Amino acid sequence: MYAVVKTGGKQYRVSAGEKLKIEQITAEVGQEIVLDQVLVVADGDALKMGTPLVAGAKVKAKVLKQGRHDKVHIFKMRRRKHYQRHGGHRQNYTEIQIGTISA
Repeated sequence: MYAVVKTGGKQYRVSAGEKLKIEQITAEVGQEIVLDQVLVVADGDALKMGTPLVAGAKVKAKVLKQGRHDKVHIFKMRRRKHYQRHGGHRQNYTEIQIGTISA
């Protein structure tokens, strides 16, 4: 059984027991959260697709940790013009473990 959920402007295909890093959400470590924007629920050959969401479908997950991804380095340069710019970015994330999928 799997589901496609939408969170943080992205879509993820999830199944029970799976660990996943999603865009940061405000939740404490160890807290149980509910992802209610479910687009698709599949159980074997049975497939429920929402328009746009599946009515009454929920995915329960547990927050494992809050963290930051590796740094993405940004380097801009114009050759022969003595122009260089360095920058970086670290995106925050929330790591969750999927519990139950209910349709």
